[in-house]
Amino acid sequence: QVQLVESGGGVVQAGGSLRLSCTASGGTFSRYNIGWFRQAPGLEREFVAAITYSASRTEYADSVKGRFTISRDNTKNMVYLQMTSLKPEDTAVYSCAADRNFLLRTAPRLYDYWGQGTQVTVSS
Repeated sequence: QVQLVESGGGVVQAGGSLRLSCTASGGTFSRYNIGWFRQAPGLEREFVAAITYSASRTEYADSVKGRFTISRDNTKNMVYLQMTSLKPEDTAVYSCAADRNFLLRTAPRLYDYWGQGTQVTVSS
């Protein structure tokens, strides 16, 4: 079983940047695909980005393509989400999750382990 902790959230003005980190412990991190998801108040949790265990493939939601970049460092048990050109509609709680399946998947219900989340607020 792997434990996940997110960090790096905060308040930023529209057009600004933030880098979120997801730190893993307690499991073989390099065997898991990792996804980032977000949930705004009153809305469903939605997929943001995902990366395979080997970092050979990535996937992005259309709403963040060209602005967000997911990466990982298996030597440090960490995954990052670099967010640029932030918009007010990016405001949400961002969570990372681990998936034991080898396929790169985007549905939250398919992920096995979750962090508690970190708040990102983008002011206009």
